[in-house]
Amino acid sequence: MQDPVSAINIPDVDVWQLLFEQPKEFSRHKNIYINHATSAAYSFENGDVLAVFASNSIEIPAVIWGTHYCGGTVFPMNPAYTAKELTRQLLLSKTKAICTQRNFLPTVREAALEAGVSQAMTLIGPDESAGTNSLHDMLTLDVAPVPRLPVTSPEQDLAFLVFLSGTTGMPKAVKLTHRNVVSNILMLKAAETEISHDSGSQREGDRLLALLPFFHILDLSSLSESRLIMLTGLMAVVHSSIYNGLQVVVMEHFRLKAFCQAVRHHRITYIHVVPLIILQLAKSTIADRYDLSSIRMLVSAAAPLSTELVHNLWERRSIRVIQGYGLSETCAGTHMQLLLNMQARVVSAEGLDVPTGEQDELWLKGATVFSCYLNDPKSTSECFSADGFFMTGDIVVKDSDGYFNILDRIKELIKYKGFQVAPAELEGILMCHPLAADVCVIGVDDERQATQVPMACISLDAIKRWYDAKVSNAKRLRGGIVMVDEIPKSAAGKTLHRVLEECVLASIKLKAKL
Repeated sequence: MQDPVSAINIPDVDVWQLLFEQPKEFSRHKNIYINHATSAAYSFENGDVLAVFASNSIEIPAVIWGTHYCGGTVFPMNPAYTAKELTRQLLLSKTKAICTQRNFLPTVREAALEAGVSQAMTLIGPDESAGTNSLHDMLTLDVAPVPRLPVTSPEQDLAFLVFLSGTTGMPKAVKLTHRNVVSNILMLKAAETEISHDSGSQREGDRLLALLPFFHILDLSSLSESRLIMLTGLMAVVHSSIYNGLQVVVMEHFRLKAFCQAVRHHRITYIHVVPLIILQLAKSTIADRYDLSSIRMLVSAAAPLSTELVHNLWERRSIRVIQGYGLSETCAGTHMQLLLNMQARVVSAEGLDVPTGEQDELWLKGATVFSCYLNDPKSTSECFSADGFFMTGDIVVKDSDGYFNILDRIKELIKYKGFQVAPAELEGILMCHPLAADVCVIGVDDERQATQVPMACISLDAIKRWYDAKVSNAKRLRGGIVMVDEIPKSAAGKTLHRVLEECVLASIKLKAKL
């Protein structure tokens, strides 16, 4: 399936050229980033890798664009990593220099020493820590202009190295070229018809609240009534905001009270979120104390979001939600209806396209799809079809209007007798219970029935009979309900099903021994 509308022309330029050397519809003097140069110090060359190990900060976009100005590759990292995890990724990426923040220095120094990263580290924010340079101080230096080092081939040269979360094995690094990113930005521009740099009564334009981590692609591909919009922490917030002239208010971390205060103070109109934030807005009384009426749209991704929860939020706050989907490997969004320049298939295990209305694996092809994993030809070959489609591992259903409904990951489906049960669907139902703060559904083996059965892990009281009355026979929680203190999440907001499965299985084995 390919989008019927004429394709977008993707120019042969790198990210810097697209963002800063092409005409814009808005004044170049407009303030883009609001807070709630590295090449002058380093002998950076085309293809060198700069790792960014930091929480969200207003300085991060400058670091990214400065690296691209010099022809380098940006490696955004999860600041929650241990020194051991960081060391492995520094070695795999062949990082030349690191940009970090003061509170992460002990971890970074240990990993840099082990990985042999000899370049001095740059700190985001004013600081005088020994052995580091402050980006704030570097930008005040009186130095000669640094020559622009454009990439040789936008289609081949890397803009980003992005490590996957590793929830199903050892982390892999996705190689995203300048063409991938440029295509992403232009496809977003064509699809984002509801946000503008000059909307509103005062022509001030939309204001975005950036609280999703900049280190994660997230691939928040979102669905509107008309077309798919792809939004990400790194791509949409950092890149599309400046390309489209949208103001961004940066938050380092999400806290519901601070979130509400930022929305009220800055009159935020557009926010990228994860389902847990939607849940808190729908259920918490904290939000009742704040005027959130400026919000025109929330874009939710990283995990499935139930229709029931979307309706709950609308009934309580009158806030519209767009649900998203995406992968680091696709760089940009593709669904729920196709963006321009993208193709999609729904394919069976036998490699055959399934009829409309039947569920199976989603395959994607287009300008934003990555070319390969870093130093991992085996994994690369295993995820591409013979005709060049990326096999996502996600189960979807396409309806007669061309909309895609994302059900779950293939690896997380629960096999109950002859049925395939998607945990995300069951989680969505359970989340509607007023006492459920967060939920994860996993599959556990039932030796008596010789099959898997669904089991719910819930962080607050929920009633099994209430749930079972709402689902068909195959989806009942025959595995029971496990009480947990919290549902484990990745830094990107994804529920870590395998972590809970391991904990539950270990608990079951322990009880059997006792």
